[in-house]
Amino acid sequence: MKAKLIKAKRELLAVLATLVLLAFITSAALPRTASGMDTLYWGSSGSDVKTCQWKLSQWGYYKGSIDGVFGADTAQAVRDFQQRNGLVADGVVGPSTWTALGYPSAPPQATPVSTAGVSQSDNTELLARLISGEARGEPYLGQVAVGAVLLNRTRSPLFPNSIAGVVYQPGAFESVSNGQINQEPSAESRRAASDALSGWDPTYGCIYFFNPAKTSNAFIWSRKMVTQIGKHLFGT
Repeated sequence: MKAKLIKAKRELLAVLATLVLLAFITSAALPRTASGMDTLYWGSSGSDVKTCQWKLSQWGYYKGSIDGVFGADTAQAVRDFQQRNGLVADGVVGPSTWTALGYPSAPPQATPVSTAGVSQSDNTELLARLISGEARGEPYLGQVAVGAVLLNRTRSPLFPNSIAGVVYQPGAFESVSNGQINQEPSAESRRAASDALSGWDPTYGCIYFFNPAKTSNAFIWSRKMVTQIGKHLFGT
């Protein structure tokens, strides 16, 4: 009996070793997709996983927390989504699954935000105030998206290259014009600011957002719309 138990343990260890090896091989074989988004699979983590989880949760496939960790619940949600949409139900979020989820291709490459002479905490606080003023009442992903738009502007030659410069550009944001920028931001806005500063961009490169029910501005309506999150449209 003891010999059988030892043999069973050895076989189990061999299986586990094989799974670890397969995970390593899969990690090496699944690079970023042509669209620039990570190919996701069991064990992946990061901002792209959060985006995937949020989208699946909005459509009722995922019930877990938006934690950026691709585990069993996320994998099952992906398989259910793939099966429902005529895709190979392998639990891997590759180009075809990203497309089915509705995310655009070829997002621009991120470049560092100018923070010369400004502390990270000051940038986070200012970004949180802007998010709170512009996206209060929006879903969490929408708050992150507003923060991402501001950061994308700092990387665009069309706008100032600092967070403060973009925030206080004359006429850029209603919350600055009406003074809401000076209100204490919520804990959720601060968390959204941190997520945006960490690289989470649900808009994949957008530099404009607006509420279509509140504006008739011809210029903003002429932008190429990429996605809608909550009440806001996001475009380039």
